[in-house]
Amino acid sequence: MNREANVKTLSESERYAVWVSHHADEDELIYHVEIENVTLHLFEDEWEEFSTLILEAIR
Repeated sequence: MNREANVKTLSESERYAVWVSHHADEDELIYHVEIENVTLHLFEDEWEEFSTLILEAIR
């Protein structure tokens, strides 16, 4: 299985990255938020809540 085919970078900067991977065993997407040396791994429902929180904080 080609692991790279299951990964898509959504956004990336010098110090941060957001990417998504497909977890085949559970047939679910997992979102990864890299903040320097910390990575958050979020399932789809957690990602929705987290992204809503960030968008509200920006306003």
